[in-house]
Amino acid sequence: MTTFDNEPVAGELGAIESEWPLIAAELDLLDAEITMLYAEDRGGPTVLDWRRLRRAEAGVTRAAAELAARITDPRRVA
Repeated sequence: MTTFDNEPVAGELGAIESEWPLIAAELDLLDAEITMLYAEDRGGPTVLDWRRLRRAEAGVTRAAAELAARITDPRRVA
């Protein structure tokens, strides 16, 4: 029988859950950046591509600020 000592504990899972909005925002940004890279194949990025990138960047900034506010003020839940 094999035991796994490197599995996340409840505290680590809780930290991941609290950081998930930032992780999701970063994934959205990565997706928008990949779209921009492949836009050259279609003649360059469109206005919508640029808008999506700006929105994703703003989402990361917003999620990071909210996470920082929660970390500095533990009474703040959301």
